[in-house]
Amino acid sequence: MSSASGVMTQPLSLIDELVLTLLNEESGYFRQVPGWNLNCAVVGAALAELSLMARIDTDMESLILLDGSATGDPALDPVLSRIASEADQRNAQYWVERLAPQAESIIDMTLDRLCRLRILQHHDGDFWSLAGSAWRMGVHAGSEVGTAVEHVKTRISRAIFDNEIPDPRDVIIVCLIDTCDVLRFIFELDEEAEQRVQDISRMDLIGRAIADAVGQNIAGAQFRRSALAKKIAVVPLRRVLRSRHVRTGNLPALFADLHGEFGPVFEIRPPLAQDMICLVGPEANHWVHRHGRMHLRARDYLEDFEKVYGGVGLLPALDGADHFRYRKSIQPAYSRARLEERLDELLSYARTEMSDWNVGGTRPAVGMCRKLVNSAMSPLTVGIDSQDVVDDMHKFKDRALKTHIGRTLPKFMLKTPPMRRRAKLVGAVVDRVLSGHTPAQRIGCPRDLADDLLTMHTNDRQFLPESNLPFVLSAPLIASMYVGDQLSFIVYAMVSQPEFHDRIRAEADAVFAGGDPDRETLTGPATDVTRRFIMECMRLYPIVPLSVRNVMNACEVEGYELPEGRRVFIVQTATHYMDSLFADPSKFDIDRYEAPRKEHVGTAYAPYGLGTHNCLGARLTELYLATNLLLVAHHFELEIAPKNYKLKISPFPSMSPSKKLKFRIAEQRHELPA
Repeated sequence: MSSASGVMTQPLSLIDELVLTLLNEESGYFRQVPGWNLNCAVVGAALAELSLMARIDTDMESLILLDGSATGDPALDPVLSRIASEADQRNAQYWVERLAPQAESIIDMTLDRLCRLRILQHHDGDFWSLAGSAWRMGVHAGSEVGTAVEHVKTRISRAIFDNEIPDPRDVIIVCLIDTCDVLRFIFELDEEAEQRVQDISRMDLIGRAIADAVGQNIAGAQFRRSALAKKIAVVPLRRVLRSRHVRTGNLPALFADLHGEFGPVFEIRPPLAQDMICLVGPEANHWVHRHGRMHLRARDYLEDFEKVYGGVGLLPALDGADHFRYRKSIQPAYSRARLEERLDELLSYARTEMSDWNVGGTRPAVGMCRKLVNSAMSPLTVGIDSQDVVDDMHKFKDRALKTHIGRTLPKFMLKTPPMRRRAKLVGAVVDRVLSGHTPAQRIGCPRDLADDLLTMHTNDRQFLPESNLPFVLSAPLIASMYVGDQLSFIVYAMVSQPEFHDRIRAEADAVFAGGDPDRETLTGPATDVTRRFIMECMRLYPIVPLSVRNVMNACEVEGYELPEGRRVFIVQTATHYMDSLFADPSKFDIDRYEAPRKEHVGTAYAPYGLGTHNCLGARLTELYLATNLLLVAHHFELEIAPKNYKLKISPFPSMSPSKKLKFRIAEQRHELPA
């Protein structure tokens, strides 16, 4: 609708305004409001909105249904329906407590709506920020023109600091935010302002009643949690060791079985190692994805690993506002669009590497695929050819992970003469990158990841200090290890299953029939089988099957208490082997990703991780994998060597095929362009 001034007027609900007020742009999520408190506040906003719409009436003693007809608001109607279906009359506190568990769906719908209105922008990892576009509006008829957030905060500010008489809606917002104890993070409040907040909170009976109901539920949350906590089961070590999945190295399948016996939270006590509290299953995945940022952090278990590269505060170890800022800064470099613009170079680099594949020769699967991926990833992201050192870089990273993360080797194993030599290569790689990224050298060159990182370093040397450059500028070589290992699983799955091999080969030949494809062809329906095949490989053989975090704030997961300071192992890919989520999970079935099944939708499919630390380059990785697989299928016929090889997985420090797997170059099907 349009206002008299011609400006678009888009009314926002109390829930919209509460979410906008609580959003912290620095962290990309809500301000310091614990999950239960936030849920109660959101339900309070929903009840208040229904009251203002004359659907319910509430006071300090009771909540009365006035009109049970639908409002047309998908966030409000389920709340109204629950109230209308209750035979007995209840008070607001009762309804806040009863409805709080469904507040997450209300928050999700609200965030989606604000994104559709272009008020908020969604970022990978479930971060949100104000949209960059100059989206301006009149929030209510007759209001001044400005951004949505400016309206909400300005109205509250005027009521608190200028003694303006607030609108009833503003009274409710102030009541709810004050109950959550976050006003002091939004405004600087002196004693006079704090007294004014208390005065405002008493101005409206509805606001007082609902805020009191929210406050009473918040106050009782800690007692309820401790009173109902379940005992965490301890898995007998012999149960783990006897599993057939231990012998094959399939960690996701192992933990899926343990989940069936011991539930979503259990403990394993390995000898000579720290006890492992494991979070497993769909409920745990959902909790980690949604609430992990408030209770878990990555820094603790990565501290020693950071020191190997001489850094502190590297992206994998960051949380909160710094993590969000870092991701936003380098997001363009990890965008699929940037790689698509250089698709011809990707194909050229990969074919150059393939030109060394001799018919009749045999190559280790893992090393072959790692070098194939790195042949393009290194020059396209940091502008250097690193094929001569990438094997050593991978061996150094592998040893560092085993000594400082997996702790399967003693630390002195990282100090052997070969490892000391490989450690020096990190500095040599950085020197190559820096020498190729001077202003003169970059004239006319497409912008890459190294450009973005060096710009960040120049603009804020405290946020990205020189001491962190060795890790961040060599990171693409490390990433090629993970992507290469995933590709080795995918190539194995293709070669070992002739029916799929034929279909992928047919797609590849069609795509390259008229020369190199454009990005629309490579990413469109013409490669549908290849794309779903890769998704299924990532379900069955996820490279990073679990993640490790430390509990920074005591919390509860599915009724189990996680005390502050404990280390938890989040096995997010165990769901890949649960038949309640994936039909016949051990079967290789690419049709599970098509409508109407779409079994991958949601947090049960998690090859790229969960929550704020999910893989920043997920869509980029998909393009690398698809392009390389299609090139292999088009140009070569591979065989598994030895022919009777049965897949075994090396599970540490990340999952990869065992060293015994090799690929034999049986035939060159099409010539490689010169």
